[in-house]
Amino acid sequence: MMKYLIFIMVLASNLIFAQLDRSKMPAPGPAPEIKIPDYDSFILNNGLTVFVIENNKVPKISFSLIINRDPVFEGEKAGYINVTGELMRTGTKTRTKEQLDKEIDFIGASLSTSYNSVSASAVSHHKEKLMELMSDIILNAEFRQDELDKIITQTKSGLAASKENPNSIANNVRKSAVYGTEHPYGEIVTEESVSRIKLEDCRNYYETYFSPGAAYLAVVGNISKKDAEVLVKKYLSKWEKKQIPNFGYKSPSLPKANTFCLVDRPASVQSVINVSYPVNLKPDSKDVIPASLMNAVLGGSFNARLMQNLREDKGYTYGIRSSLNPDKLTGFFNSSCEVRNKVTDSAIVQILHEMKKLRTKEVPANELQSMKNYITGSFARQLERPETIARFAINSAIYNLPEDYYREYLKNLQDVEPETIKEMANKYLHPENTYIVVVGKADEISDDLKKLSASGNIVHYDAEGKKYDPSVKKIPAGLTGSDVVEKYIRGIGGRGKISSIKDMTSVYQTTANGLNIKLTIIQKNPNKIYQEIDANIFKQKTIFDGKTGARLNGDVKTSISASEIELVKFNSTYSNWLNLSKLGIKTKITGIEQIKGKDCYKVDFSFKDGNSFSAYFDKETGLMTKQTTPLVTEQGSFTTELYYDNYDEVKGIKLPKTIKQVVAGQSFTFNLVSREINKGVKDSVFKID
Repeated sequence: MMKYLIFIMVLASNLIFAQLDRSKMPAPGPAPEIKIPDYDSFILNNGLTVFVIENNKVPKISFSLIINRDPVFEGEKAGYINVTGELMRTGTKTRTKEQLDKEIDFIGASLSTSYNSVSASAVSHHKEKLMELMSDIILNAEFRQDELDKIITQTKSGLAASKENPNSIANNVRKSAVYGTEHPYGEIVTEESVSRIKLEDCRNYYETYFSPGAAYLAVVGNISKKDAEVLVKKYLSKWEKKQIPNFGYKSPSLPKANTFCLVDRPASVQSVINVSYPVNLKPDSKDVIPASLMNAVLGGSFNARLMQNLREDKGYTYGIRSSLNPDKLTGFFNSSCEVRNKVTDSAIVQILHEMKKLRTKEVPANELQSMKNYITGSFARQLERPETIARFAINSAIYNLPEDYYREYLKNLQDVEPETIKEMANKYLHPENTYIVVVGKADEISDDLKKLSASGNIVHYDAEGKKYDPSVKKIPAGLTGSDVVEKYIRGIGGRGKISSIKDMTSVYQTTANGLNIKLTIIQKNPNKIYQEIDANIFKQKTIFDGKTGARLNGDVKTSISASEIELVKFNSTYSNWLNLSKLGIKTKITGIEQIKGKDCYKVDFSFKDGNSFSAYFDKETGLMTKQTTPLVTEQGSFTTELYYDNYDEVKGIKLPKTIKQVVAGQSFTFNLVSREINKGVKDSVFKID
């Protein structure tokens, strides 16, 4: 069994205190004077705005182009805009991707693209070549079907993996709940929507929105304004100006009462919580600085109230933060954390409590000053990077900020008083009008969530942020767990075929972290099993001879505990599915859930010794799609998930060719290499040395 090592480094330092009167808090000093370097700018005839931040300290130069456009609703092809951004980096009308990569590597440069930006950097004496390459992408991006196919495949693979990530699931539901599915910020990219993307969609987006009149270019590094102007005009003055479309969207509103949104994830031993709602806070609002300071007090740092309450005092979580996000269209508030299932409801209560507290009681002056100091330090550190000045310049232009906004930032921060924090909390914190998104094990948390809900109801979502009514998928009257198991037995070949299996050897393969891993499983009736994981640099074995067993990690051998024996014995051979009642295994059908878009019956199996696992069976075919088993280790409690796919018939028996294991946030997909049945496996294979 894999062991997880946690190394904790503790840094200690001596603090020397001067003799101070600690009965009085020292008066805060004036805001530190921050000198923000000047920048130059010019505008080309085609409308491209260019900012030049000269920095001669290092022989480096960077170009950052930003396209300022309204959010675009993607509809049934959600994801095509991000795909377009990736596709732009795969070649131009004059260079293939390989040629582009080669030229970038030759000058030691980096160059990246996204749906609204192109960025590049290199040592300054390569600035001419760097601008040539960057402008070629901006002006001549070429879209090729073979490159699109690669990106779509990679994107779908990432989306498939994200379905197993509770934080990704929570983010999908948060967006869907807060903004709605008809708003660009509420769209969810799925494998289905990505499959609909055509080459023409990407080309149209690029040709429509990449316009110099909507673009801002920051030039940062060892270059003067004069030289920058010559360089930019040479390569980008021919960029054709075009009018880009503007859009309007209905602003989402707060829920009338706290709305609980639940995603059932049966394998979860923790709940992911997001408390969120839309916020009408524009980047140019005078409220941004005091409202951001208010959020910093609530949950914007390690010393903030949420962290001190839920981590330090209650011990509910390792970490919790909150954010208040201004936006030209519609911003949002969000607080998120992961907690044990048992304290899910208690954690929510405490989050809402801290939000209410800021609305009713003024923040003590010393606490507020401490947070101001924290923000001041962070702001000052940002100024050490010339790219920050470029970002300030572009933000000022895009958001129409006052000319002295960043020069006066720290002064305006220091001027915020406790009563203003309370005012901002009442304006932007809504503890009674939030979407409370929870991803966790519904069997353990749903009843407690219903008690917190004023209506006594919760809204159910799937992993892709779609609402559904679990009551619609009712278990047919009279259907039992035994019935489902019998259909599974018939589905894979029937009792006769299963009984004919005396032994079976299956070999699977996968790759992880650059390693080729081979999984060998040898099973023999009535209850012997040998399993070996071979990754070349290490081997792990699990052996069970029918009575006792052991796990071997290299030279380390650990006996299979008495509490695991019955579970290991059951999983040793397929024939055990034929004798559940004789083995004293009880079954109970507990629900219908979707696995890969198909309705599956969930059946719980319990052993006489207290062990248990759950299995999911395709409603139509009867085939097993998933199995979950609680796992208790020295590192804590986990749930292992095994997904079964691509069933193939061998000697009249249907068996899975693909097995995916998910445990402790790690996922491995094993594909079948070979399978042999009834080859006369010797008992010596199961001998424990």
